[in-house]
Amino acid sequence: MRYRCQKGQAVLIVLLSLSVVLVIVMYILSRSITDISLSSKDENAMRAFSAAEAGVEKLLVTGLTESREIGGADFSASVTDFAAGQTYVTYPVSLKSGELATFWFVEHDSDGDLVCNATYPCFAGNQILLYWGDPGTSYNSDTTPAVELTVYYTTSALDLTTLQVKRATLDVHPTRTVSNNFTAATNLLYTINNESFQFRRSLFLGTNTAGLHLDIPNTDTPGILLYATVKMLYNTSVGHKVGLSADSALPSQGSLIDSLGSYGGANRRISVYQLHPVTPPVFMNALYSGTGIVK
Repeated sequence: MRYRCQKGQAVLIVLLSLSVVLVIVMYILSRSITDISLSSKDENAMRAFSAAEAGVEKLLVTGLTESREIGGADFSASVTDFAAGQTYVTYPVSLKSGELATFWFVEHDSDGDLVCNATYPCFAGNQILLYWGDPGTSYNSDTTPAVELTVYYTTSALDLTTLQVKRATLDVHPTRTVSNNFTAATNLLYTINNESFQFRRSLFLGTNTAGLHLDIPNTDTPGILLYATVKMLYNTSVGHKVGLSADSALPSQGSLIDSLGSYGGANRRISVYQLHPVTPPVFMNALYSGTGIVK
């Protein structure tokens, strides 16, 4: 009987087994390194985000631009006047039916008081263009948004005892405007300040026989026009943007706080709008007298 030498085959089997084991070990190491890397990146991102939040909270207290190291992370936070000196503004929050956006025509001083002077210039124009509806919004659906514009003004500049109100209601729905008696608006895509809207309507705040006008006297006098509210209607489930442009520069609408947090190569940015305080919506339909609320 003849025997063949099998030592070479045994070595080959051992080498193949070691190769398989090595591949498995390398795979496990690779996954472990990847998981550690992802965990490290997640931790860095969370610490960067926390630093950005700290920057926002700091500015909400001090109101001053600041850069600081906190817990090994860094933040750089700044505050600017939102929309000050611009002829256009987009409200920073999308609105559903019944919700309000406020656009100011007068300035606020450092104490929050209404003021109009060379340091705090107020709006003194006559025409505004109101925009609403996200791009592609249907113009003839039951949930097509309409808007109610309410302008608050005084007959004597900044004299709140002479406060008056004018309203306009606007809609694009072709049949709904017949039943609700709203003024028809235009269904055509518009863009202001890189923001696109589906609907628009131009209004004259003073007297102008050429178009829709509210007949507010002396709109070119600073301090006559106080602010306007825009209430969204009909869109009960989906919020829509609203914006406004004017024929004269608008005052600050509040503060925009921008904070950048950094840690371990990760960067996170937070932007917060701190708008001027407004009257709670529950009071919008109340009439005020010298002694209190009159229904």
